[in-house]
Amino acid sequence: MAQESQSSPRASQGHAHLLFGRTDCANLATMTPRSDRELLQSWRAGDRSSGSELFARYYDIVARFFANKVSDEHRQELIQRTFLACVEARDRFRGDSKFSTYLLGIALRQVYKHYDRKRRDAKRFDYQTVSVAALDPSPSRIIAAHDEQRLLLQALRSIPLDYQVILELVYWEGMTAAGAAEVLSLPLGTSKTRIRRGRQLVERELAALESRAPLLESTATDLEGWARGLRGALAGDDPKASP
Repeated sequence: MAQESQSSPRASQGHAHLLFGRTDCANLATMTPRSDRELLQSWRAGDRSSGSELFARYYDIVARFFANKVSDEHRQELIQRTFLACVEARDRFRGDSKFSTYLLGIALRQVYKHYDRKRRDAKRFDYQTVSVAALDPSPSRIIAAHDEQRLLLQALRSIPLDYQVILELVYWEGMTAAGAAEVLSLPLGTSKTRIRRGRQLVERELAALESRAPLLESTATDLEGWARGLRGALAGDDPKASP
């Protein structure tokens, strides 16, 4: 996985004041680096600047997680809910796993809650069968530089959400089956099966969405490559993405 302390302060500090205040964000550059666990403990104790630093470190990874799953109007709200839930769930992160694993697990629950609020009856959605495209048909507004990337984004939104989630962890964050299993609280064997099945579903959706053989072949033969090229655009930093 990519180095976890990497962040894009230009993107994240623009929103951090909504949680922590502008003065705290201005001090980020002068802070002595502390571990994620230390920052979380300080934030829980009332140190807002520690919350600002965690937000700056992990804004990109959380923004990428939500980018292709919820509409733009809800994205910032769910990012903020995810970080605030870190403080409210006081005893759940003890440093046994990576902070990003803990954070992405919270983000996944926020996605489920977001779509559960759309239910019109008591029956819960089955996220192994229902897709984001079915729950929110508005098209993705992620800026992609290539037709292959736009097609891939659309195909991912068209497969069941649980398969979309695990594939995007692999594509955007470079996670292994073991890493994705930890985020999603799955057995390793289930994680491997879901990744394999997810790729099959994406290939099927690509064929259903695109009739032009050259574009379909170009997309399907290098899914990981086209996905990696979208990484910056998904976090909102890069106006264009290239493989």
